[in-house]
Amino acid sequence: MSDAAASFLVTAEAAQAGAGIIAARHRGDLASADALLYGLDDRKKAAGFMFLADLAVALLARYEDRSVDEVAAELSLQIAAQVLNL
Repeated sequence: MSDAAASFLVTAEAAQAGAGIIAARHRGDLASADALLYGLDDRKKAAGFMFLADLAVALLARYEDRSVDEVAAELSLQIAAQVLNL
């Protein structure tokens, strides 16, 4: 296996863990979410959640028949609005 393929596999596994963390949190299983979260180092967390966010934005864009840029811009505006509400 090439270095690039091995790196992708690690990132994909971290993204799957990220999806598991989100699912566990939403069903109220905070112990499992914490266990998955603490099982990843910072680099894997960053890469995995970036991968997961990229997929989620792309899926939402396809579902809404919009561009990824449009969905990402809307998300950015919603984040900014939340920050202003702090």
